[in-house]
Amino acid sequence: MDNAGILKIMRKADALLDGHFELRSGLHSDRYFQCANVLRYPVVAQKLCVELVKKMKKKMGAKMAPDAVISPAMGGILVGHEVAKALKTMSIFAEKSEGKLLMHRFNIEKGRKYVVAEDVVTRGGRVQEVLDIVEKAGGKVIAIAVLVDRSGGKAKFKYPMFSLLEMEPVAYEPSKCPLCAKKVPMRHPGSK
Repeated sequence: MDNAGILKIMRKADALLDGHFELRSGLHSDRYFQCANVLRYPVVAQKLCVELVKKMKKKMGAKMAPDAVISPAMGGILVGHEVAKALKTMSIFAEKSEGKLLMHRFNIEKGRKYVVAEDVVTRGGRVQEVLDIVEKAGGKVIAIAVLVDRSGGKAKFKYPMFSLLEMEPVAYEPSKCPLCAKKVPMRHPGSK
């Protein structure tokens, strides 16, 4: 599956939107990935996540044997579930509480290996929060899996990150946003 095929799937599911958006990172953009729209189709979600796991296994080989996949709520939960299914392991998630990710339902087990899964990365804030949770509890992160890396490879972590699609849609600091200057109505389609 190449980038053109993935983009076709994203557009068909209305997961790649055009307009004026404020991203969770605070940046503004003329494109927005609403991966929830593609993930609402279980067969398609499974197909995309299986492709992502194949990409990870190709690079990591035998090292790709996690004890669990952990995701940030909300957007990462379905990706984490499908990645875990493809890896034949369990899926857990961190939940938001007062704007911060915490472990409420599950525990990180010391010494266990984890893959962190997310739907979209722009700056990587939520992924980093999950990495911090795993590390603080004594777990070992072996990889990061994301459907869309919209940072164009600029989001960096100390663990290998694999994405099914890497793009860098234009993103603006709010004070320099030409869409704001043109008074294009802003949309906030993502999670808070």
